[in-house]
Amino acid sequence: MKIAVLPGDGIGTEIVAEAVKVLKALDLSFEMETALVGGAAYEAHGHPLPEATLKLAQQSDAVLFGAVGDWKYDKLDRPLRPEQAILGLRKHMGLFANFRPAICYSQLVHASSLKPELVAGLDILIIRELTGDIYFGQPRGRRIAVDGHFPGSEEAFDTMRYSRPEIERIAHVAFQAARKRDKRVTSVDKANVLETFQFWKDVVTEVGKEYPDVALDHMYVDNAAMQLVKAPKKFDVVVTGNMFGDILSDAAAMLTGSIGMLPSASLNTKNQGLYEPSHGSAPDIAGQGVANPLATILSAAMMLRFSLNQPEAAKRIETAVDQVLSQGLRTPDIFSEGTTRVGTAQMGDAVVKALG
Repeated sequence: MKIAVLPGDGIGTEIVAEAVKVLKALDLSFEMETALVGGAAYEAHGHPLPEATLKLAQQSDAVLFGAVGDWKYDKLDRPLRPEQAILGLRKHMGLFANFRPAICYSQLVHASSLKPELVAGLDILIIRELTGDIYFGQPRGRRIAVDGHFPGSEEAFDTMRYSRPEIERIAHVAFQAARKRDKRVTSVDKANVLETFQFWKDVVTEVGKEYPDVALDHMYVDNAAMQLVKAPKKFDVVVTGNMFGDILSDAAAMLTGSIGMLPSASLNTKNQGLYEPSHGSAPDIAGQGVANPLATILSAAMMLRFSLNQPEAAKRIETAVDQVLSQGLRTPDIFSEGTTRVGTAQMGDAVVKALG
């Protein structure tokens, strides 16, 4: 089992180190190779996704990814910004299906921004299409407008687009995932305004007919955002496009108490995947040893389950995380009165110890 380890920038190096520590504590044989990505790669090689890093990722069974980005790179041309590394990996590895579970651990019910009764027992799976939509649609750019409200002025434009195969394959992923859960899928769109998402709705409905045992409903994205904070437990599996999924999954993260608890997996058709926490590089706290590594550790568990065919080892990690939370250990983002504040490395050590 070969794992490409790409720590990235900011707190990425700190949290990935703890996930690697946990993986090494398992009685499994891994080949791990580390490479630069993001701003760190730009500093060393002049590009956020060097050819050697991309090749390593493509030749590995899975990629363990930290986070990329720093405010100091915001003035770079867009193709050279650290964030282009993750977009490039998604594109070149064909990582079209993003799994973002939002689970509220019983120990963190009071850390959520919502009332405990709204989030107790929460278990949502957001499935985001990852390689289409407005993030990758062409044409895009800047130009002088020749029509519209202000002809002759400078304008910028991006193109939202989806093909039938793109929608069909992510819909199948969602329905198949729902079969292993509560057999309910909510497809989120903006079909009342956007032709792209009327098409999305039509295709998802067609695919849904192949899964008569799974209930399908449709919801506009603005209503979905409202329902996430009004009655989040009404959702089981949510499937949506790239941009809507980006926004809704981050909103759902806060239901769990902290985005520092939210892992993610991005898979291609071969179940080769990239695994990363859903949060960013947080340069404001980098190097302070206070970042929460649990999202990255739980992402490693997802890696074991989906790409490395080690479900028992994945369960061991998830159980260890649960035990550590039950012991009252908390990084600052989930700390509350009556619990014990620990740092990044201490939390990683506690998970290793809980593995037994």
